Amino acid sequence: MPFDIDVIYLIYILVALAAIFAIEAAYLIISRRVTYKQRANSRLQGFDGSEDGEQILVELRRQRGLSKDGRFVLPILSLNRLVLQSGLRIGMARLIALCLIIAAATFAIIAYYLKFGMLLGALGAIMTGAVFPFLVLYIVRAARRYKFSSQLPDAIDIIVRSLRAGHPVPVALGMVGREMADPVGSEFGMALDELTYGLDLEETMKNMFHRVEQEDLGLLVTAVSLQHSTGGNLSEVLSNLSRIIRARFKMRRKVRALSAEGRVSAYGLSALPAIVFVTLSVIAPEYYGDIWDEPITVPLLIGIVCWAMVGMAVMYKMVNFKF
Repeated sequence: MPFDIDVIYLIYILVALAAIFAIEAAYLIISRRVTYKQRANSRLQGFDGSEDGEQILVELRRQRGLSKDGRFVLPILSLNRLVLQSGLRIGMARLIALCLIIAAATFAIIAYYLKFGMLLGALGAIMTGAVFPFLVLYIVRAARRYKFSSQLPDAIDIIVRSLRAGHPVPVALGMVGREMADPVGSEFGMALDELTYGLDLEETMKNMFHRVEQEDLGLLVTAVSLQHSTGGNLSEVLSNLSRIIRARFKMRRKVRALSAEGRVSAYGLSALPAIVFVTLSVIAPEYYGDIWDEPITVPLLIGIVCWAMVGMAVMYKMVNFKF
């Protein structure tokens, strides 16, 4: 055989694949039983008759890392904004506890189980406990903003139809909150709750923008705030805005399609060193065995990792466009 693979590794791979397929099958079976109300948005799931709207609003704020009156709970504003805009309902306390657990587990594995030393264990703990969770939050926030931008034109169309039917702006926002799925549905629903319990329209729209910070939403917030202050035909303005946002979203998709080859190449080049290192460590452990005890090994590895991260950052800038 060209590749001498131990049978035990093959068994491990087959067991892992079987577990993945079993989890996927269970997920598909359970997901089919989800009702329409559960699919709609997370805010509607709280209306089960046991709580009023104000309690649900406070709970949604708490899950998004805010206090009961909508303020940030930590002095680190960038961290608060990242958790809030990611849409994850984890809370700040759970996020910090999760980071500490991941860091401690990584340090124990690298320093004691793999016996790579305290320095590499500390560096690994910092990378996994601090950098990795926030990288995941950045990715989740970007995906949420992209989904929000795709839903926003339909939400504006609902507002336009409601306004043309003679409804006021709060009622139109409430229709979006009831009819649209997450993330648009919950954000507009929270805006309606804030209007109901004391905030004015302009402050409510600004709060919604800060919870998402998607550039197209800023156009909607500006249009509604100006109409609230000066008057005018809001339905006509929003109808034109919906067409503009659709055209912008179409252009974004076209740019993503044209840059797809570069992005895939960047992902492959970024993952290739790690894949080669893990593969050689499994099939030929002695390949790197003679250099681990050398004093220059650790500084050299740190320099390689830092240089690779610089290269990944450059490739990311080359294949991602802002317009």
